[in-house]
Amino acid sequence: PYMQPVEPNVPKQIVEGYTELGNYIAADLRKQGFQGITTDSTYDAWTPARAYSHYHGGVRILSETASARLASPINVKFEDLRGSEGYDGKKETPNFGPVWKGGEWHLRDITNYMTTAAFSLLNNAANDREKWLSRFYEIGKEAVRPRKEGELFAYIVPEPVSSESEKLLPSIRLHADSRTDLLISILKSAGVEVDYPNAFAIGRKKYASGTAVVRMDQPYAAFAKTLLERQTYPNLLDSAGHPIAPYDVTAHTLPLLMDVVVEPVNEAFKYQLPRRGFGSGSGLGCGSSNPPRYGIYKSSIPSMDEGWTRFLFREDGGYRIECSDPVINVSNAEIRSADGRNIGGKFTSTIMFPDQSPNQILNGFAKGSMPDEYTGGVGKEGVENLKKFVEAGGTLVFLNRSSDFAIEQLNLPIRDVTKGLARKDFYIPGSILRTELDLTSPIAKGMPQQSIAWFENGPVFELSEPPPSGGGQSGGTNWPPANAGGSDIRVIARYPTDPKQILLSGWALGAERIAGKAALVEVKMGKGRIILFGFRPQYRGQSLATYPLLFNAISN
Repeated sequence: PYMQPVEPNVPKQIVEGYTELGNYIAADLRKQGFQGITTDSTYDAWTPARAYSHYHGGVRILSETASARLASPINVKFEDLRGSEGYDGKKETPNFGPVWKGGEWHLRDITNYMTTAAFSLLNNAANDREKWLSRFYEIGKEAVRPRKEGELFAYIVPEPVSSESEKLLPSIRLHADSRTDLLISILKSAGVEVDYPNAFAIGRKKYASGTAVVRMDQPYAAFAKTLLERQTYPNLLDSAGHPIAPYDVTAHTLPLLMDVVVEPVNEAFKYQLPRRGFGSGSGLGCGSSNPPRYGIYKSSIPSMDEGWTRFLFREDGGYRIECSDPVINVSNAEIRSADGRNIGGKFTSTIMFPDQSPNQILNGFAKGSMPDEYTGGVGKEGVENLKKFVEAGGTLVFLNRSSDFAIEQLNLPIRDVTKGLARKDFYIPGSILRTELDLTSPIAKGMPQQSIAWFENGPVFELSEPPPSGGGQSGGTNWPPANAGGSDIRVIARYPTDPKQILLSGWALGAERIAGKAALVEVKMGKGRIILFGFRPQYRGQSLATYPLLFNAISN
């Protein structure tokens, strides 16, 4: 069974079902002599990205078994057993046991545990099939019943107002309707029904033909509601006041991530069908026969965020940029061996560093742990080459944790205010925060004055050299001038000064520590520039609202 918290839209029958099934499997394994069985550990039931079936009438059991050395046995002494996830490997508890006594552990042991658990699940499903089917029937009946007065009746997704879209890359435009299309397509791919009625009105408010309506009296409305509403993650602390980490992230509000207007309606209204199907949207394309190429740093240590960054530039990725090979890999060896002015070749003037720890970027795999060609990071020589690259006119873009690498190794007069903070004082494990932008910056071109940041283990910036008073203004907010405090630094985005205004969806413990601090900074160095994102603007291919910041950063 899953740990708390459970996402509020998961039906109670699903929670009851997976709890009962998990406990049954654990008891069956113990009965057959298997040891070291845990329940109610590691996995919560909060994020729909991991629990699609919970919103589609199905329970899921996520299980893991201790590994060997690939297919080679290992030998573990009882006294060497360690604890994790709140369990002591040598002590039995109500949710853990009987204790494994140590010894040899083989690949065969792994398959024995997993196949026995699988057959236990099948036996439970077969023996209690009437109970399972009744649960699924109850879930479906509740989903399609008419909504009561005052209940959420539907979500409305108005057609975007046609306007000149911002330029993100040469010959590439991002259109509001393509963001809306993508959000709708995500719902449709999950079986959610979307209506496109003729023009209709709710009270005095009128909606044009083509407005999308997602009713709540349909089989998979819970999935739509989960993705469209804002999350309030519970403030879970242990007995010592430390935050209890979620298994994954705490927010998944697509309208915020994609910058799409979605309106909840808590009253019944009528409309007429049919209406034309939803168009494919404008998408993105390349109008140049010689499109620019951009470098993406590819460490020998795999980084998932590197894959997500590349995804944006693939034809099947976020905005389907239909160019041939718009990005190239830039390896540790290339950065170390380049002359500094020509990293990645003459076609590359911009290099993006995805979210990765500073140590991994600098040092990579230790010598001897891998074949020599895969060991080492950019190294000190690579750092010097990156400096030369910028000074000669190149652009370096650092995302999330890689920004700390830039601050430390390029000696930037910037401080990460979250560095060294204890979790009980500051903890934001995957949430959507509000940001305020300096619209006079080309990096913020086409953006609203207030936007979002997907915050997950990221830095928050403070200038080590405080800028003088004054500076440009945007939306009533004072911003430091381009040449602030003797350093050529510009704050592009910051968090609100009122801590209560920072969190939009998810969980933020200690938000007051980042109030008024910078989330996106541009630093001029020589003829080039360094851009530091304190968040992931391309988070898992979902945060379309902040794509323009990244595209503007690499194209301006």
